Amino acid sequence: MPFPPSAAAVENLEPKDVWELFAEMSAVPRPSKHEQQIRAHMRKTAEGMGFTVREDAVGNMVIEVPATKGCENAPITVLQGHLDMVCEKNSGTEHDFDNDPIRLVLDTEDGAQIVRADGTTLGADNGIGVCMALAAAKSPDVKHGPLEILCTIDEEMGMTGAKALEPDFFQGRRLVNLDSEEDEAIYIGCAGGRDSNLTWRLPLTKAPENAEFCRVIVAGLAGGHSGGDIHLNRGNAIKLLVRVLRCVDDGGLQLASLTGGSKRNAIPREAIAVVSGPTGLIEKLRDAAADVQAETREHGNEPNCVIEIETAGADAVASEADTHRVLTAIAALPHGVLSVVPEIAGLVQTSNSTSTAICDTDDGKLRITVGCLSRSSLRAELHETARRIAAIGELGGAEVESGNEYPGWAPDVDSKTLAVCRRVYQEQFGAEPNVTAIHAGLECGLIGERVGEGQMDMVSFGPRIEGAHSPDERIWVASVQKSYKMLVAVLAELVKG
Repeated sequence: MPFPPSAAAVENLEPKDVWELFAEMSAVPRPSKHEQQIRAHMRKTAEGMGFTVREDAVGNMVIEVPATKGCENAPITVLQGHLDMVCEKNSGTEHDFDNDPIRLVLDTEDGAQIVRADGTTLGADNGIGVCMALAAAKSPDVKHGPLEILCTIDEEMGMTGAKALEPDFFQGRRLVNLDSEEDEAIYIGCAGGRDSNLTWRLPLTKAPENAEFCRVIVAGLAGGHSGGDIHLNRGNAIKLLVRVLRCVDDGGLQLASLTGGSKRNAIPREAIAVVSGPTGLIEKLRDAAADVQAETREHGNEPNCVIEIETAGADAVASEADTHRVLTAIAALPHGVLSVVPEIAGLVQTSNSTSTAICDTDDGKLRITVGCLSRSSLRAELHETARRIAAIGELGGAEVESGNEYPGWAPDVDSKTLAVCRRVYQEQFGAEPNVTAIHAGLECGLIGERVGEGQMDMVSFGPRIEGAHSPDERIWVASVQKSYKMLVAVLAELVKG
C-alpha cells in the first residue's frame, strides 16, 4: 500500500512494517473521545491481515492473533496500547484534528534521525506502540504464542476506555504495555491521578467610563506532558499570565476573560486575558510583562517565552473584588513537583498541574473554570493534594469538583514477565535495563484493577519519545528499531512459558 502523501517522509525507514502502519495511522484523525475513524481503520487493517477483531460497548478493541506454528500451547500474551492522541498545535498552524492527517517530517537532532509533525503533536504517543504490536503480529518471521492486541480508547482524556474494561474482554494474564517513552527503561509501576475543577460564576457589569482595555498574551512556552515532564520546571502559561496581572492588581483591575491551555494532561503553553483598568493600565502591564518575561527567560527554563500587551475591548467585566479573588486563587494553586520518592532518585511521587482555564458567558455571568490534574504513586498524597486544591478554591469563592480518579500501578519486582524482559534486554543490548516506575499515568493500573488484584503480570517499554503532548513531540528512528527488536525477542522468549 503506498504511503499517504502526508507521511511520505518515513517510507524508507526501518522497520518498514512499523513505519508503514504508522504512516497509515497518521493519515486517520484520532482525537481523544472521537476515535470512530481510527477504530474503523484498525478493524479494516487487522481483518485484512486475517485476524479476528472484537469490540466492547465503549469501543475498546481486541485483535486476536493465532500463535505461530508450534507455539500454540504457549500462554496468551496481551500487547496493549491506546488509539487516541493528544491534539495540540502551534499558534499559526492551520490544522483540523477532526479531519486533517498528521503531516510527518523526517529531521535530525544531534546527528540522529527523528520523526516529528509539522506544527502539531505527532501521535507517536501511543500510535507507534500499537503499530509495533501489529507489525510483530503480521510478520511471518516473528515467533510468538497466542496474542491479544488490546487497543483502548480515550486514554489521554481520563482513561475512560480502560475504566470500562470487563475482566473477560481479553483472556491473557500477562501484558506488555507499549506506551513508554525511554528505550533503556522497563517500567513496572506508575502514578495514579485525579482531576479537580474550580469554577467561578461572576456577575458582569459595564466598565467605568474612560477605562483602558488590553489583552495580555503569554506564548512561546515549551509545554509538554504534565506527568512525564513536570520535573523539568517548565513555565506554566496560566500561572505566568496571572503573575503579570497581579503586578497591577492594586485597584481598578477588572477581568473580562481568561483562557489558557487546552488539555488537562499537557502543561499549558499559551494563555490570554482581557482586562480593564484606570488610565495608565496598559503602560503598567507592559512594564510588568517585560519584567516577568525577562525573569522567565533567564531563570524559568523558557528562553522563548513571549508576553505581549495589546489594546482590546470588551462589553462587560467582572468586579474588582471578584477579579482579585479569582487571580489570587489561581496564583495559590500548586503547579509542579510536590514530593519525590525517597527510595528512587529522581522519581516524582506527587505533583499537580494547573492545566486549563476555560471562559464563557452564561446567563449574564462570566464563567471561568480552571482544571488541575494531580498525580501520585501514593493514594493518601493524591487525596491530600485534591483537598489542598479544594481549600484554595473555597477560600477563593469557587465551586469545587474533584473526581475521575484512576489508580496507580504498584511495582512487582518478582514479576516473571519482568525477569524475561530483563534477560532479553541484557542479551540484546549488552547492558542492564533501567527497571523503574514512571510518574505519568499508564493504563496498567486500571487494567490490573479491572481484572482483579494480583491477576495481571505486566511490564511496559517503548521507544524514545520527547515532547509528548506538545507540538515538539518527536521520536528517534533508531529507538524504534531498538524497541521493536526488543519486542520481537521478548515474544520469542515468552513462548517458553
